[in-house]
Parts: sequence; structure tokens; C-alpha cells
Amino acid sequence: MSDRLSVLKTYKLYVGGKFPRSESGRVYEVTTQTSAADAAGKGKWLANAPQSSRKDARDAVVAARKAFGGWSGATAYNRGQILYRVAEMLEGRRDQFVREVADAEGLGKSKAANVVDATIDRWVWYAGWTDKIAQVVGGGNPVAGPYFNLSSPEPTGVVAVLAPQESSLLGLVSVLAPVIATGNTAVVIASEKSPLPALSLAEVLATSDVPGGVVNVLSGRTAEIAAPLAAHQDVNAIDLAGADEVLAKDLEIAAADNLKRVLRPQPVDYTETPGIDRMTAFLETKTVWHPTGSLGASGSSY
Repeated sequence: MSDRLSVLKTYKLYVGGKFPRSESGRVYEVTTQTSAADAAGKGKWLANAPQSSRKDARDAVVAARKAFGGWSGATAYNRGQILYRVAEMLEGRRDQFVREVADAEGLGKSKAANVVDATIDRWVWYAGWTDKIAQVVGGGNPVAGPYFNLSSPEPTGVVAVLAPQESSLLGLVSVLAPVIATGNTAVVIASEKSPLPALSLAEVLATSDVPGGVVNVLSGRTAEIAAPLAAHQDVNAIDLAGADEVLAKDLEIAAADNLKRVLRPQPVDYTETPGIDRMTAFLETKTVWHPTGSLGASGSSY
């Protein structure tokens, strides 16, 4: 028998393309989620996850804002290539994510594998939309006059994303991918009780051509981290998918101070094929008028 000590994984935050520990130095225990927990109501210890502070949240917003210009200015085709690369990296680490999802959500290996496969497919699905969404929600508008009138979608900016609490990976990807596919940058608060798949996803993002700061992943107490993000003047929108009704109401009130776009929590079956609603939720429409000019004395225009 080997007397070798196993090397335990240290989970860290992901901010600005780097992996810092929480500024506060705090951690909290993450345990398995099982249908038959022990008498104390706790599963098996898995890891200590960093417990983010308000300072970590502010740092994440700074990183997201810094990355926004380059990411929103990239071609839609290039963003699609990068998102597809994320799916490739997830495929290569499939076994790891199957284990983490099984522990996080109390699933058997077979069901956890189905969740991970659906997650990878979801990334590919959104990768395919990056250069198509503008054709669906934008276009030329008929107007009375010698003008071209063209509408095109543009990203809203920095989006705070409260990941779903129960769906630690598929739900997370289902709310994160549409945000960055459309050119926004994101500050993600991982599931409070099951943050490990999200923190491992950050490692995938760091090695799959996603520029640092485009996605920032925080773990800890959802209400504690979400409050400063909702009130932050440099956050343009917030997705409240992982908030309960009481917290969502408080955050919506805080978000009104700088007129953030707010996507309220709603019942969602993340296993179903998504529509485009989460992409259009964080897009602004820019409309440009341009004179067509005239041809000759007849006044006909082109």
C-alpha cells in the first residue's frame, strides 16, 4: 500500500484573469449534497471555498469594465470561436466535472454525466449564436423619406449574474453564456452551497482564450456579494436567477439607483433548449439614420 498523501485541490476566485484568494481571507466549508444526509444534516466535506467580500466584488467590476472594450469590439465570429474553445476544454475535463456535479447536486454518475454533456452542448449552442443574433434582432426599417434606417444590437456592458442555486453547472452556463456571447462582460456569483463546478469552470475559461476580466467568478454568501453589485454605479445590468423572492426585491430596489437592466428570477427548466430571451435581455438597440441622396432632377433616390 502506498503511504503517499493526496494533494487536495485549493479553490480560488477568478478575477481579471487571475486566481486570488478572497481579500478577506475567509473560507467556508462545501459538502456533498445527498438525498440521505447524516443526522447532523451535513454531507461529506469536499473543500473550503473562498468567501468573497465586498472588496472582491468591487475588484471584479473593475476587471469586467476594463475588459469590456476589447470583448465588445471583437468580431462576433471571433467570440464564437472562443466560446467553442470553451466547449472543447470542457469536453477534455469531462470526468472531473462529472464528479463535481455528482457531489454538488447529489446525482448518480450517469445523471451527472448527462448534465455535463448538456452543459457542453449549451456552450456550443451559444457559440453558434454569436454571429447570428444581430441578424435576428436587427435589420433595416422601412421609413417614409429618403433615408436608410438601420437597427443593430449592442451589448449593455458589465452584467452581474447570480447563478442558479440548484443547477451548479448547467444552470450557471445557461445564464452566463448568453451574457458573454453578445459582447457583455460578467461578474458571476456562484451557487452558494455548490460553488465548486463554477470555480473549476473558471479554470477552463482561463485556458480557453477568453480574455481576462470578461468573466469573473466569485463564491461565498450570495446576499452579501450581490448587495454591493446591485448598488454599484458601474454595473449596467443584473440577472437575479439565483436570488429568492425576498433578496430579488431588495436587489431590484438597489439596482434602480442607476437604472440597471434587471432580469428577475423565474422558473426555468435548464434542460430544455433555451430561446434567445437571455441574449436579448442584455442588448441595447442602436438605430442609425442616413440620407440616401437623390439621382437627378426627378428626385428619385437610391
